[in-house]
Amino acid sequence: MRRIIHFNENWVFTKDGTGAKPVTLPHTWNATDGQDGGNDYWRGTATYTKTFSKPELDEGERLFVEFKGVAMTADVTLNGAKLAHHEGGYSTFRADLTDALQYENELVVAVDNGENDRVYPQKADFTFYGGLYREVNLIITENEHFALTKDGTPGIRITPKVDLEKREALVRLEAWAEGGETVRFFIHGKTVTAPVSDGYAAAEILLENVRLWDGLEDPYLYTAEAILLSKGEERDRIAARFGCREFAIDPQKGFFLNGRSYPLRGVSRHQDRAGLGNALSLREHREDMALIREIGANTVRLAHYQHAQEFYDLCDEAGMIVWAEIPYITMHMEKGKENTLTQMRELITQCYNHPSIVCWGLSNEITASGKVTEDLMENHRALNELCHRMDATRPTVMAHAFMLEQESPLIPIADLGSYNLYFGWYLGELEQNEEFFDEYHAKYPDRVIGFSEYGADANPRFQDPHPDRGDYTESYQCVYHEHMLSMIEERPWLWATHVWNMFDFAADGRDEGGKHGVNQKGLVTMDRRLKKDAFYLYKAAWNRREPFVHLVGRRYADRCEERTEVKVYSNQAVVELYVDDVFLERQEGKTVFRFSVPLTGEHRIEARAASCVDAMTIRRVESPNPAYAFLQKGDVVNWFDRESFREDCFSIKDKFGELMAHPEAGPLVGAMMTKIRSSRGDVAKSTAQNANLQKMMAGMRFESMLKQAGKAVTGEEIAALNRKLQKIRK
Repeated sequence: MRRIIHFNENWVFTKDGTGAKPVTLPHTWNATDGQDGGNDYWRGTATYTKTFSKPELDEGERLFVEFKGVAMTADVTLNGAKLAHHEGGYSTFRADLTDALQYENELVVAVDNGENDRVYPQKADFTFYGGLYREVNLIITENEHFALTKDGTPGIRITPKVDLEKREALVRLEAWAEGGETVRFFIHGKTVTAPVSDGYAAAEILLENVRLWDGLEDPYLYTAEAILLSKGEERDRIAARFGCREFAIDPQKGFFLNGRSYPLRGVSRHQDRAGLGNALSLREHREDMALIREIGANTVRLAHYQHAQEFYDLCDEAGMIVWAEIPYITMHMEKGKENTLTQMRELITQCYNHPSIVCWGLSNEITASGKVTEDLMENHRALNELCHRMDATRPTVMAHAFMLEQESPLIPIADLGSYNLYFGWYLGELEQNEEFFDEYHAKYPDRVIGFSEYGADANPRFQDPHPDRGDYTESYQCVYHEHMLSMIEERPWLWATHVWNMFDFAADGRDEGGKHGVNQKGLVTMDRRLKKDAFYLYKAAWNRREPFVHLVGRRYADRCEERTEVKVYSNQAVVELYVDDVFLERQEGKTVFRFSVPLTGEHRIEARAASCVDAMTIRRVESPNPAYAFLQKGDVVNWFDRESFREDCFSIKDKFGELMAHPEAGPLVGAMMTKIRSSRGDVAKSTAQNANLQKMMAGMRFESMLKQAGKAVTGEEIAALNRKLQKIRK
């Protein structure tokens, strides 16, 4: 009979010629340097070594080692014998140790997260942690057993076909085995037996009065068991959970679950944590799911790679609709095609039975650092064909960079499309988001389109009563998401929308917004200790189960205004505001409530909605609190003397396209843009040749673009440029 032994203790870790260090798995060597900024975290080959005595094995039994996640490339040896080579840092793989076993054994895993030209990911806005960062197990089986090694298979595949009218599901069961004569399948008290032929067995079971896996309302899971029999005796036994559901996606009406409209509104997630890197335990996974459930999301994009099986299990249990994908991201590599196919094959093989998953993601922003080439197109066609060959029940999807032309031949390769748009943050104005989608939907009404990423960085330390794009304030993140929420609600044809991101995450190449090595677009901080105000905006819009009220701006305690806006987020229809225990105003509305409050000193503000109460303290001060500002006033606004400003001459207030079109102004502005792009890396440099992006930028004020330049240019450099422009007549 199959036995599993946890194999996480007493490993010895060595890296870069340093001394041996005892570690317990899960473990990553980039938990600190992968989160501190500088883009200098260590990437290379390290080793994990474990000595162990041979487990007790009955005659004919075999011993396998199971690695649930090794980043990024692994070579496994036992007692000097090479047993496995695996490329891809996010999927399960196993190796048969039996033939190399001795009484005392040394297992060595060489792990490499270094740069190369064949294993994805190699370029992206997140840290590529290295390590044995998920659990390791030993698996003991009889000589005849269900398959374990090919693509990390669970050994069983379950495909329910639901008939909603008859309220029944015909469940196809498939199993793969090494040896054995028959497989006996069990579901919900029903049994069927199938012969094993060439290592494969299949059968069907009809479930009457089927209980549906019905999203958040009732995510019911069945369990299928498979028993491998030989000569009438049980040799191996496995089980897997599954759900019976039916879904459809309409280009005009969006997503449908079990025959009813079910708009998908949710978040994306990276698998890391402050201080831990990606070496997470089940406790961290559960904490993340609890926060996603609290916000009221019904979908989660698990980006940009295969996540832990434990988290897919949690999605099944919670009723989340999941977008699953491989790390084919940012930069296409001509030598990487086979790796994309391998990672996709492993993703589908290992995750097929999860009812939460509704699509397979082929790539993310793959044109961000290069053009659409025939090699890139062929890679996507091969991935798309592989997905449909392995799984006829789920569509494929791509997440496109905002600069990809709507007419690109890449877009229709996948069944579904989604765009990552950041108008109102990286560039442009908030209104350009709806303009983009409305134009696309009008041009391609028969295509399914979604919103796969949108967000704005926010450091909760920074506050402003008049927030603006690029100021990194928590205040602007609220303004941004209020606009986006409204825009999304007015467009039900968006098949799925995912906030980028649910949690702040490590991107060691970043140094902005007062934080080193962190992308701060999360609605929750990287340590999960603080929910930013925008978290409660979505909770007010999406969570209908838990009544609540939230006062926005509690970290903006010192205020200079004579009258200040107090904003409230709530999922209740009526909100009352009290100042120093005195009733001020009652409002009826939805999601966002705004009150004008006079400030004379220190005040206790209390919001009440039904039985819910929230309170905060704010105070009138003479001058702005400097701790609230990332960019001090004057650094990004007062770049020239307004009194001497000449409207008949060019300035940074003019549109980028108009400046670039002028024979004298164009070279000056172009030189500034070259400097900015060079400081932002290869992806930014490639935007200079992108016609679609240049079209978008042409209508933007250059002043607005400069606000996002950060440390790439100084205030003095901008002022000098503006003085030169002011000498050029229009």
